[in-house]
Parts: sequence; structure tokens; C-alpha cells
Amino acid sequence: MEVLKEAIILLVEDDPGDQKLIKKSLLNQRISNELFVAESGEDALDYLSGSKAGDSEHPMPDLILLDLNMPGMGGKEFLRRIKADDELDTIPVVILTTSDSEQDVIDSYKLHASGYIRKPVNLEGLRGMMSKLEEYWFTICRKVSRS
Repeated sequence: MEVLKEAIILLVEDDPGDQKLIKKSLLNQRISNELFVAESGEDALDYLSGSKAGDSEHPMPDLILLDLNMPGMGGKEFLRRIKADDELDTIPVVILTTSDSEQDVIDSYKLHASGYIRKPVNLEGLRGMMSKLEEYWFTICRKVSRS
């Protein structure tokens, strides 16, 4: 049986309540992946700049969970920028947002998002969604080796 290494998740989310719910959901699921939080697209780019420089406090994420609707740099612009960067473009980015707009879905996939999920409205729904995300991205899918 293959031993799975702990995966690094970067959550790009401006809402403190959603940040807390996602953290709590991961803890309740006993998902041992490490979660880093950036409160804006700009903060996430700064985090990734540190990752690219080899900063041990900013490990390269295996998955990015991205909110679309944030002040300043929105999720679509953030997605556009990292998918244009040869060092970051293979990181799967899953949109996790309240938007149910068909145009947001289309735009996200055109910008090479790996998935689009509408945020569940309660903790139980979030737990189920996070469990499925963890199983899919870290058990079923093959990850890019960054060593």
C-alpha cells in the first residue's frame, strides 16, 4: 500500500467565516493535509512567490481552493496569473464560491480551473464536500511530483 504524503492546500478566501468553516470541516474530517490561508488574490500571489523561492514557511501547494468574489484582485484575475506562470500552472485550482452564474463557470474553465464547486451553506454540507475533495484530489488523482 502506497503511503500518502500530507498535501498542502492553499485557501484563497476573504471571508473569515468561510475560512473558519473550511478549517473546521477539515479538522472534523480528520484530514491531515496542511491548510494555508490567503485573504486576497494579492496575498496568495505573495505566498506563491515565497513558494517559488523555496521559502519553507510557504510550501508549494498541491491544491488551491479559490473564491471568485474578493475585493481587490478577484479570483478570475488570480487564476489567469497563475495559469500563465510556468512554475505554477500545473497546480490544480478548484473554484469554491457562492456564485451560481453560468458565465462564472464558463469563464473559470476557460481560465483552466480544475473544478467549480458552489459553496455549501452549512457545516454539514461543507464537511461532505471537503471529504469528497480530499478523496478525489489526494487519493484518486495523480499529483505532479514537485521534488
